[in-house]
Order: sequence, then C-alpha cells, then structure tokens
Amino acid sequence: MHRLDQIDRMILSELQEDGRMTNVELAKRVGISAPPCLRRVRTLEDSGYIRGYHADIEPRKLGFEVQVFAMVGLQSQAEVDLSAFEDRCRNWPLVRECHMLNGEVDFLLKCVSPDLSTFQTFLTEELTAADNVASVKTSLVIRGAKDTPGVPFEVLEERLARDA
Repeated sequence: MHRLDQIDRMILSELQEDGRMTNVELAKRVGISAPPCLRRVRTLEDSGYIRGYHADIEPRKLGFEVQVFAMVGLQSQAEVDLSAFEDRCRNWPLVRECHMLNGEVDFLLKCVSPDLSTFQTFLTEELTAADNVASVKTSLVIRGAKDTPGVPFEVLEERLARDA
C-alpha cells in the first residue's frame, strides 16, 4: 500500500478540484517538477486513490428534471441477497448511486429521470417488483444546496497536524 505524503495529498486535492488541468499546471501548483508529478499521479492511480476522471454533467441541461432518493428495505439481508440487489442496481440506468446502509433502511438509491412518469414506471415495474424488495420509500428532490464530490482535504490536514 502506498503511503501518502503531503505532496501526494496536495496532488489529490488539486485533481479533485480540477481533474482536467495539465500535468505541468498540477506540478506547478504542488511545487514539484512535471516528471515526478506524473509518476506520483500514476502511482496514486495504480494504488486506487484516484478511481477515475469524469465530467460533472448538469442533468437538467440534458432533460433529466427529476431526482429522487429511494430508501429500499429487503426481505433478506443474507450476503448473497445483498450482493444480488447491488448487481441489479448496477444494471438500472436511472440508479446513479447505490449505498448499503445500517439501520431501518437497507439501501439508499439516488435516481435521475427525465420526468415523473418515467420514474414511476421504473418504480412500479422494476424497483418494487425486484426479487427480495420488501419496501420502497421515495423522496423527490426539490432542489440541491450542495453537491461536493470527494473528501474535505482541509479536515485531513488539520487532523494530521494535530496528530504530529
């Protein structure tokens, strides 16, 4: 396992903010030259710290007007059944995130849909009809106030400084 130093954390923080910057710009921001910066980025990718790069798409610009959180309860929480539900979620295009939870709800799904009718069809014909699904409660998102990806590096740095 690769152990992160301050430069690695700075690289991750900068790429989290802007994954499209050039390696030269990244190296300048973190205070090292370009070749070792590129080596560090590749090591962070190979070690799994960087899972990938993507564009942050505005769903409404593409006609996806509806966002819904669905809280799903399963009849069985046996590992084979949990895994089967996760696999099914990976194949549903409207499901953009799937999280297994502790507590009353087994899974929280974030779904996007072009309209309520399309979501309703998915809800009744696929999600609630799926094997092992006992209950589904949904909440329609009215608006989002914050959607920040990644982790708060400033909190990590404060903790590391305290522990040093």
